[in-house]
Amino acid sequence: MFQSFDDTARPDQGPPRLAALRAALAEAGLSGFLVPRADAHQGEYVANCDNRLAWLTGFTGSAGFCAVLADVAGVFVDGRYRVQVKTQVDIAHFTPVDCPEVRLGEWLKQHLPQGGEVGFDPWLYTVEQLEALEKSLTGSGITLRAVENQIDRVWPERPERPRRPITIQPDDLTGRPHAEKRHDLGAALEAAGKRCAILALPDSICWLLNIRGSDIPRNPIVQAFALLDWTGAVTLLTDAEVSPEVKAHLGDHVHLRPYGGLLETLDAAQGATFQIDPASTPAIVLSHLQALAAEPERAITITCGDDPCVLPKACKTEAEIAGTRAAHLRDGAAVCELLCWFDEQSPGTITEIDVVTQLEACRAATGKLLDISFDTIAGSGPNGALAHYRVTRSSNRTLQNGDLLVLDGGGQYLDGTTDITRTLPVGDVGADERAAFTRVLQGMIAISRLRFPAGLAGRDLDAIARYPLWLADQDYGHGTGHGVGVHLCVHEGPQRLSRTSHEPLKPGMILSNEPGYYREGAFGIRIENLLVVSDAHLLPGGDVSGKLCFETLNFVPIDRRLIDRDMLTQPERDWLDAYHQECRDKIGSRLSARARLWLDQATRPV
Repeated sequence: MFQSFDDTARPDQGPPRLAALRAALAEAGLSGFLVPRADAHQGEYVANCDNRLAWLTGFTGSAGFCAVLADVAGVFVDGRYRVQVKTQVDIAHFTPVDCPEVRLGEWLKQHLPQGGEVGFDPWLYTVEQLEALEKSLTGSGITLRAVENQIDRVWPERPERPRRPITIQPDDLTGRPHAEKRHDLGAALEAAGKRCAILALPDSICWLLNIRGSDIPRNPIVQAFALLDWTGAVTLLTDAEVSPEVKAHLGDHVHLRPYGGLLETLDAAQGATFQIDPASTPAIVLSHLQALAAEPERAITITCGDDPCVLPKACKTEAEIAGTRAAHLRDGAAVCELLCWFDEQSPGTITEIDVVTQLEACRAATGKLLDISFDTIAGSGPNGALAHYRVTRSSNRTLQNGDLLVLDGGGQYLDGTTDITRTLPVGDVGADERAAFTRVLQGMIAISRLRFPAGLAGRDLDAIARYPLWLADQDYGHGTGHGVGVHLCVHEGPQRLSRTSHEPLKPGMILSNEPGYYREGAFGIRIENLLVVSDAHLLPGGDVSGKLCFETLNFVPIDRRLIDRDMLTQPERDWLDAYHQECRDKIGSRLSARARLWLDQATRPV
């Protein structure tokens, strides 16, 4: 098993750890300290040594932070985690705070009305994050001080940083050798009058060099920083194990240095124009460069720009799209085998852990699974209302008649990263649940069928998925979709289907399409397929060319037992029937005999 079911949240450990931290703050003369979930690379998943938020508070969600003051410790979480945080932290000592409704700057001003000095680790905040926070505190008398990480001072036996082997991602799957990528991006730097770009995102670095790793659970990345110069040469800073084969793959124009040597490497610079991405570069890197630039003899210039790898990485090559299609067919067959097994079980006989274990076994049976792409979400009944629920031995529920089960999981394969969600009935479910499910399905179908002008961003499309729910005064507290990598991170930017996404969608981008609905204490619903942005052919009689559309990548039936057929329009029924026909055509031959029979029943016309 890749997934474990251990209870990692330790609410009982929070109070003594909080007391130790406050003692350290008093010794350092600080009014408070900020504890983000992120590591130096702003990763959603972090290595054990960087999991400071969970160590301090017990909260294990993938996003959030804690602001610790002398008399209050606020744990800031968004809509995905507002139920979860209450179960994982000691509320007598930690106060859940809703964000982004409550902003950190305003909260600090409320709790430090006389001003004060709040510490932060400058490796863990980006240039952009720090500038925004400093701006929000203008005139408050509150100052921010870059300090040694205060959690590390009080964390005994903190785990070591991972140093796992680097592997090679084959050129036939990437579609481009890394020498070509480096040359093209270096030439673009030169054309812009820049000498060097600092890369802080491990998935950017792995994409650029056609390498992968296993430093972080679920994400096949190498913990690294890199410097890309105008010639296409790269300095790779990592402590990962590098075999002779990998050294040969990297070649003479990729120079290896230790992970912790970034600032020392910059110290050697003279006459260089550095580009940093404020959204991903640690604040300490900018302050270090500014100190170097203050020495006139160095002739150093600092400019801002997007990580040069991010957009090319998002727009997949034909080889990457072909690999992703193949991975989804393999994965879809595994999920269908699981759903066949699920329908053979009676209510009251299996648990959430049983479902997760069986799904992983079905994926492993393909012989191609390298890891799961995230911890599988299998939330039944009230657990399904936790959008990012992770089942543990203590939370594990037996599936009961009338429950809904939200099953969200994916696999990491050499040729692609998969992600799919299906909501399943356990026995007979109520009319209210079926109506909500149908609204979610209508939103998912609307995005799937969409044809839209080039230049639109995720913020322009997000409302389309919500419209059927809005008509019933219902909604969901997360974005409609995230970007997805190719044997990389299952959550990838800059592309998203979200109100906050301004990045225009382009052909080759892969996104999820996953509207949902969650009723606290009762049930949850989510339906998700992955899509790739494609050029749309002009329709007969049409006169607006240059539009885009979505190609669906997942082929697993949507449970017809949860659909209120009378709520669907005829075009929606037609789409669903056509989709289920594709499921039969693309997946049927890959299934066992009994799963093929199940598929034929599950995809009958609505």
